[in-house]
Amino acid sequence: MRNLIIIILLFLGVSANVAAQTPYYQGKTIRFIVGYPAGSTHDLWARLVGSYMSKYIPGNPNIIVQDMPGAGSAVAANYVYTVAKPDGLSTVVTNAGLYFDQLLGRKEVQYDWAKFAWIGSSTRSHTLMYMAAKSPYATMQDIRTAATPPKCGSTGTGNSGYYIPKLLEETIGAKFQIVSGYQGGADVDLAAERGEIQCRAISIPAFFGREPYHTWRKTGFARVLFQMGTKRDPRLPDVPTLNELMEQYQTPAAGRRLAAVVAGNAEFGAWPMMTSPNTQADHVKTLRAAFVKAVNDPELLAEAKKKTMDVELISGEEIDALAKEVVNQSAEIVARLKKLLGE
Repeated sequence: MRNLIIIILLFLGVSANVAAQTPYYQGKTIRFIVGYPAGSTHDLWARLVGSYMSKYIPGNPNIIVQDMPGAGSAVAANYVYTVAKPDGLSTVVTNAGLYFDQLLGRKEVQYDWAKFAWIGSSTRSHTLMYMAAKSPYATMQDIRTAATPPKCGSTGTGNSGYYIPKLLEETIGAKFQIVSGYQGGADVDLAAERGEIQCRAISIPAFFGREPYHTWRKTGFARVLFQMGTKRDPRLPDVPTLNELMEQYQTPAAGRRLAAVVAGNAEFGAWPMMTSPNTQADHVKTLRAAFVKAVNDPELLAEAKKKTMDVELISGEEIDALAKEVVNQSAEIVARLKKLLGE
């Protein structure tokens, strides 16, 4: 009997040791939930990084992508925040500007941006403003003093084509006529070519990544008047940043704070990824480490280059700190943000 007890205890000890050595993610499936349709850039990014992350997660779990579009990716964010279990098996890839909806108090918001467990992101996507070269507006000072403000095109109030010109009005005293209602960005660019409008605010990666901008740069059709970001993009060494312009025109502190809230959108990167709040710290640490290794994988970088996708690592720790910062705003800044976004 005594020998039997010893054997059982030894068996239990071995079993416990084996269990302790088995990676948590072994035999499991991680869902990458994407807040946009299949074929979108968010979907393509999730599939790209997911195919590499698995090999860097102990246990090599299966990773699948599930598209859950709706409300500008708020549906997917709400799901992972309120429905998905905090077990590290459901992540979400969303719009980087979802915190705007939280600050504005929109009823569809069921998440707290600062409480997500952030995994990582890639590719800061700052904004620039192009101006038709034939127009009389060569600098921001020309716009500030113009008798007739330039016309900037936009698809709607929630688009950077709308709120970036409004931000320039709020911070440095520039004036614009905003023409909204275009069906898409390509329609805005066609309107610029037809002379209906003179300017548009778009992302820097888009301006250097596709037509008609390649042709425009070769022909000198448009000039770039300013850029967002804390420093000048190497491709735009002679173009001032908004921070530089605010320094030049002595923008008050409240205006600078508003600009920081809006600029935070780009600092989250093009494809931020997070998981449910209250997920165990070791699971979050594992996912973050795998994300870093995947984004630095030479094969991923080569594949991304073929797909003309810029890759710039933004760590989960960095985004976590930024998320807490951007949602902590005064009533004055929130009121100004509402005005900026056409609320």
